[in-house]
Amino acid sequence: RAAGGFPPVARMLIEGARTSLATILATERLLTDPGEAFDHPEVRAQNMAGSNPPDRISLRDHIVAAEIGAFQPERGLTQRLRFNVVVELAPHEGAASDDVDAILSYDRLTEAISFELKAERLNLLETLAERIAARILAEPQAERVFLRIEKLDRGPGALGVEIVRGRAETEVAGGTAAPRPVVVYLGGEVADLAALLDRLAAEKAPVILTLAPPREGRPEAVSAEAQRRIALLAIEQAAWALASRDARLSVVETRTEIDWAARHGKIIVWAPSKLVLDTAGAPETVGDGLALAEWLASDQNAVALCLHGNVAPPAGSRVPVKPL
Repeated sequence: RAAGGFPPVARMLIEGARTSLATILATERLLTDPGEAFDHPEVRAQNMAGSNPPDRISLRDHIVAAEIGAFQPERGLTQRLRFNVVVELAPHEGAASDDVDAILSYDRLTEAISFELKAERLNLLETLAERIAARILAEPQAERVFLRIEKLDRGPGALGVEIVRGRAETEVAGGTAAPRPVVVYLGGEVADLAALLDRLAAEKAPVILTLAPPREGRPEAVSAEAQRRIALLAIEQAAWALASRDARLSVVETRTEIDWAARHGKIIVWAPSKLVLDTAGAPETVGDGLALAEWLASDQNAVALCLHGNVAPPAGSRVPVKPL
């Protein structure tokens, strides 16, 4: 021990240990005290704070109607969701300077919720919570998020999830952005698949193959929505059949799978049902599949939309179009 007290490094280690111990003890209290476990996220944030608690902003009892849920009775109708959010902030000079640009605006919390609800129809509150937390933590002032989401119309009580996420763990989980893909539309039969894949493997970007629905063998439905789903399922059957012809191909359905495949340089075949049915603004009609390919290329910010076969380029595409 130095004459003037502990050395600076030792003081840092001691303070870090105290903070860690405080967090552990707070977590233990939450596990043993139901009153705290079921309290508002702001109380949870206070209980998990160290000796020098950060500033926080909060959003209480924000209720939004949205379509979400894994069960069939939850499809096609909205239900009320209640959001409670607490955000711990990095040190800032906003209060001293009275500068609105130096603080995290409350609007950014409601905007994060609205954006993720509109981006894609989800089955799980857990997925929605992760995405909202990640969007909030992308703000430079946000350090940690306490988020609770509850369904208010699924039973006599509120059913929900609660998560705590910090900037460091989100950055590790998210990593760098996935490379932009090339979307390829196969408008007809592919006679020499191996040769085509050899050409695509030389691309300096991940490749997503999209298919036209088979011309024959589809049942006829009375409603347009049923016919749309039949066409999407027909494309998926064709996707699995194509992928079975070459081990380099993988069938994917979700944005998460597309992101993973893109990061690992895979040539993938898109099975469109989930993304199309769960995303607002997706094409209402399947047609020959080209509209789906163009929509996916735009959704994925693709480098290009490449057309294979005797296919006329779509007019007004936001993604560069070229023949393959």
